[in-house]
Amino acid sequence: MIKKHNLHLVPATALGTVTGRFNSSYNILKGQSDFMTPPVAFKKPEVFSKFNQIRTDNYSWLKERSNPLVISYLNAENEYAAQVTKQSASLEQRLFDEMKARIKEDDQSAPVFYNGYYYYTRTEKCKQYKIYCRKKESLSASEEVIFNVNEMAAGKPAFLFADYSISPNNCYAAYLTNETGSYAEFVLRVRDLETGLDISGFEITRVVDVEWANDNGTLFYTTANQAMRPWRVYRNDVFGSNPGVIVFEETDELFSVNLQKSKTSEYLFICCSSFTTTEYLMLNANTPFENFKVFVSRVKDVDYGVYHHKEKFFIQYKDKENLNGKLYEAPIEGFENQNNWVEILAHDEQARIDYLDVFDDFYAIQIRKNGLVEIIVRSINHDYEKTINFPEPVYTVEVIPLPDYYSTHLRYSYVSLNRPTTVYEYEPIEGISEVIRQTEIPGGFNPDNYTVERIYATAPDSTKIPMSVIYKNGVELNGSNPALLYSYGAYGVTSDARFISSFYSLIDRGFVFAIAQIRGGSDMGENWYEEGKLLNKKNSFTDFIACGEQLISAGYTDPSRLTIMGGSAGGLLVTTVANMRPDLFHSVVAVVPFVDVINTMLDASLPLTVQEYEEWGNPNIKEYYDYMLSYSPYDNIGAYDYPNMLVTAGWNDSQVGYHEPAKFVAKLREYKTDNNLLLLRTNMQSGHGGATGRFDQLRETAFELAFVLERLGITE
Repeated sequence: MIKKHNLHLVPATALGTVTGRFNSSYNILKGQSDFMTPPVAFKKPEVFSKFNQIRTDNYSWLKERSNPLVISYLNAENEYAAQVTKQSASLEQRLFDEMKARIKEDDQSAPVFYNGYYYYTRTEKCKQYKIYCRKKESLSASEEVIFNVNEMAAGKPAFLFADYSISPNNCYAAYLTNETGSYAEFVLRVRDLETGLDISGFEITRVVDVEWANDNGTLFYTTANQAMRPWRVYRNDVFGSNPGVIVFEETDELFSVNLQKSKTSEYLFICCSSFTTTEYLMLNANTPFENFKVFVSRVKDVDYGVYHHKEKFFIQYKDKENLNGKLYEAPIEGFENQNNWVEILAHDEQARIDYLDVFDDFYAIQIRKNGLVEIIVRSINHDYEKTINFPEPVYTVEVIPLPDYYSTHLRYSYVSLNRPTTVYEYEPIEGISEVIRQTEIPGGFNPDNYTVERIYATAPDSTKIPMSVIYKNGVELNGSNPALLYSYGAYGVTSDARFISSFYSLIDRGFVFAIAQIRGGSDMGENWYEEGKLLNKKNSFTDFIACGEQLISAGYTDPSRLTIMGGSAGGLLVTTVANMRPDLFHSVVAVVPFVDVINTMLDASLPLTVQEYEEWGNPNIKEYYDYMLSYSPYDNIGAYDYPNMLVTAGWNDSQVGYHEPAKFVAKLREYKTDNNLLLLRTNMQSGHGGATGRFDQLRETAFELAFVLERLGITE
């Protein structure tokens, strides 16, 4: 029987019997039994057999997107989450107000010069989206608004503006948008920048990226197939009547394609890439109707990148013997013969090449060493070499790509846990860095009010795992502090120390905030990534557990006060360790988590599955099947006392289907033996990134952090 709770719960045929009550008296330390009974998804067993192993999935039906009972269930979970968190609404609003107050609402990016114009974005007070602008030849010239995304998004529940590409004659902008929040459904249009109107009749769906040829009328663009794999490259005459022509198709399902244009504007490149292998095809941008030709044919486990200079090609190269990469120069004529390549930076087992940027007079190499970044700047003719070093123990530096090939300056950003982003321009000959933009935190933020440390945990195999830690001055490391531990740990993505203004609502309330640089990322070099993928994936989980244990043993916190957070593959991380060590954590925030590993990786029709065999393994091979099954969060839920848990999903999520977190929560409700809260919150209007407007994003973060605080008894 369904009792009256002022909730629109799903019929019993969908949820099973739903009973419970909602107690209007507010006690922040209440457990699940003190609230109304949560929704219960009905069971519809589906049996799977693989390698003579039988698995029964009771909640597989939740992936039936067209089934009205699925939407009913998700709505019921959203209603339940709203009712349970209703009494923390004032805290949530306070957090939102704090976060918003740390943002300079009317702000502007550092202008970038390209082909006669200065380009920049700006934001306006109370407006959700950016405004894209340019000024001709001088920053004192009148402003030309290219795109006001606030106007474009008006009245739409979700709106993504991916990017735009300006034609060589500066008259047109090809741009990508969508209204679902899904990264798989972008629409390509072309805007006439003189009239401000889009070219009539030119609208192409499922486009991933776009580049102009030099004739100002020919566009090349890539499209994705139903599995969300970018696989075809088209050529299209924007102003003609002919439909787009396929100029390249990637048939290998492990590979995706993307388009690049050289900084010199002389070449168009098609980059075919898997997780381990690349192949470039090139075309003179002045002759768009000729055929692309291969730069260097693909060889398994050889990953390379091509950068054109007027006099030569630069090639960033790695293989199994040179995982951290090395650099070559190759002649314009004869580059196909690798015997003509000259090594200009040898492989270094202690230093990974992160990025290369090539200009007319110099080039810059971004190097990652011991988990931190330095920048090497060299003249094209090797007349000088300079290194930009940074003395702090914890920071993040990134070279900012500049489109102007003839720029005499390099641009880079510097940020740390307690220092907002500062953008510098570096003059190579004099070796001088000049600040051109500092992120302003309204209200007089003082970085010296906080302590930043780099500490290490010891993994079970004795590997030292670095963590970046920040807390407010005066916090005593006596084990009584609340703490939040965050990481990602997949795809070679680094978990760098960055200034996250929202989290100061925790730090200023006495939290210790820590970022773990676990294996699976490439924080400590490419081997760090190799040691956390495929059949080494469990290192990511045990590394993270070791980091949590280190925070506890060193007196930063204790298990009754330790929250963990991660999103997407980081959501896989935090839900897996919740299965492995539910006793170690007080609360878990899993944002759009990848939790149904086996079922997803066995379904080749789902987005990204086949391409990601090189990340997780191919479960059609028994060794990988058994290994993935041994840690897959959904498959390893047990009858344990679990931490409090908030799980989020996106109805239009193209990376992690909404059904994964929904199934995880449904099964966890069935098995868990504790009285802690378990909430599922699905954004029914957007995708993997959640809300698309900047203030709507803040509201989602405020909800998540209010959950963390409320579960610890912190109400102010």
